[in-house]
Amino acid sequence: MAKTIKVALAGAGAFGIKHLDGIRNIDGVEVVSVIGRELDKTKEVAAKYGIAHVTTDLADSLALSEVDAVILCTPTQMHASQTLACLRAGKHVQVEIPLCDVLADGEEAVRVAEASGLVAMCGHTRRFNPSHQWVHNRITAGQFHIQQMDVQTYFFRRTNMNALGQARSWTDHLLWHHAAHTVDLFAYQAGSPIVQANAIQGPIHPTLGIAMDMSIQLKAANGAICTLSLSFNNDGPLGTFFRYIGDTGTYIARYDDLFNGKDEKIDVSQVAVSINGIELQDREFFAAIREGRQPNSSLAQVLPCYQVLHKLEQQLNAAG
Repeated sequence: MAKTIKVALAGAGAFGIKHLDGIRNIDGVEVVSVIGRELDKTKEVAAKYGIAHVTTDLADSLALSEVDAVILCTPTQMHASQTLACLRAGKHVQVEIPLCDVLADGEEAVRVAEASGLVAMCGHTRRFNPSHQWVHNRITAGQFHIQQMDVQTYFFRRTNMNALGQARSWTDHLLWHHAAHTVDLFAYQAGSPIVQANAIQGPIHPTLGIAMDMSIQLKAANGAICTLSLSFNNDGPLGTFFRYIGDTGTYIARYDDLFNGKDEKIDVSQVAVSINGIELQDREFFAAIREGRQPNSSLAQVLPCYQVLHKLEQQLNAAG
């Protein structure tokens, strides 16, 4: 029997819970430590999921010899430094998107990961959603080629709240977090690097200090284009909606669901062992550890996305 992979999970908030739920369905994996900002709330999560070790300090979990791997679901601003801490402690690591919010930090994480020989992965979930996998399978089979992607990322987040409606200790970001999903997915699905990128943004929120609306245009080397609209001001259907316009069809992905251009639902239930993108992402992480290989969405694979985001940030800063 294969050795059980023992995991520490940092971040017991909304997204950490998604990972804990997904891991429950994966054989041979056990979460043995959970790290959270508020000890009492973290203890509640640990009790619900039967996790023995609880702490507010990642270093405590990294010191546990039994811990093989760490999943980071912490605030964006901590991702790169915590990824480095995990790698330097000899632990495999999966960091939730984004890898970084400063390009140099992401580049350092890639360098350390490659030197370590450990599995280091970033949670670019769209690569794993069955809806996007279905499209990717058609692309790799030569049955579909993207001409344009039209993407809408819409939330109503005028205060610092998480996906569960709870107060956040940090500020989310349209560019470094939400745009990262689409920038990476577009290059991945187009099978071609991004060679042109342009961005404009709306006013900076007086309290949050971030732009609440943004528009991004991308072009791949093979000629495919992408238009991305992002907003924290949208009081309506929330989430990210992808329209793939290609040479042989149009497909609309709404998280794990997929429709054709006539809004007829496409069955994606047989694409993978689950329809839960987070669970599939975690399965890839643990499979890569067991098989001693680099995972889909490794730090090195997703670094070009952050290079594009860095250029867009420079462009936005220059525009004032």
